[in-house]
Amino acid sequence: MSKYLAYNHGDADRTVKHYKANLRLAESLYISLSVFEVTLRNALSRELRNLAGKDEWFDFFYTTPELASLVPEIYKAKSLIRNRGEKVTTDKILSEMTFGFWVMLLNSQYERVLWKSLRKAFSNLPKKDRQRKNVSAPCNSLRRLRNRIFHQETICWDLFYVTCLHDNLITVLGWMNADVSAWLATIDPFDKVSADIRKEMGWK
Repeated sequence: MSKYLAYNHGDADRTVKHYKANLRLAESLYISLSVFEVTLRNALSRELRNLAGKDEWFDFFYTTPELASLVPEIYKAKSLIRNRGEKVTTDKILSEMTFGFWVMLLNSQYERVLWKSLRKAFSNLPKKDRQRKNVSAPCNSLRRLRNRIFHQETICWDLFYVTCLHDNLITVLGWMNADVSAWLATIDPFDKVSADIRKEMGWK
C-alpha cells in the first residue's frame, strides 16, 4: 500500500479508496482482455494452419530455423498437457499457448517468416496501414497491461493512458473481427467503471 499512500500524500481514507478503485478497474478489463486474447489466438492460429498446410501448425516451427526460439513454448504446452494425464491434441496445444506467445509472433524478429501470412488475420485493417509494427505495438502494450492485472500490480495511476489502451484493444479487435468487436460493446463494463472512478476520485 506504500505506493498508494505516497501518491495520496498520506491520506489513509483516500489511499484505501484508490486501492479499491484499482481492483475495480482491473476487474472491468477482464472481459475485454479475455475476448481479445481468444480472438487473437483464433485468428493467428487460422493463418498458421494455412501457412503450414495442415491442422498441426506447430510442426512448421520445428522445421523453420528462424522460429527455433519459439519451439520451447510448444514443448512446454505439450508437457503441461501430458502432466495432466491428457492426450496431446492440436486443440489442447492451441488453448495452452499463452497470450505472450501469440503477441510474440508479431515481433520484428519473425517478420520475414510470418508476417506475410499473419497480416491476413487483420483483414479489416486498411491495406495502406497493414504493417507489422502497427499491430505489434498495441498488442505488446496490451500484453503488458494484462500481465500487470494478472500479477495484481497497480494500473490505476493514469486513467487516460489505460483508456487509450482499452481503445486500442477495441480497434485491433475490430481489425480481426468487426462482429466480435460490436458484441463486446454490449457486455464491456470498462467505460462505466472508469467514469465512476473518475467521479469518485475527483479525477478529470
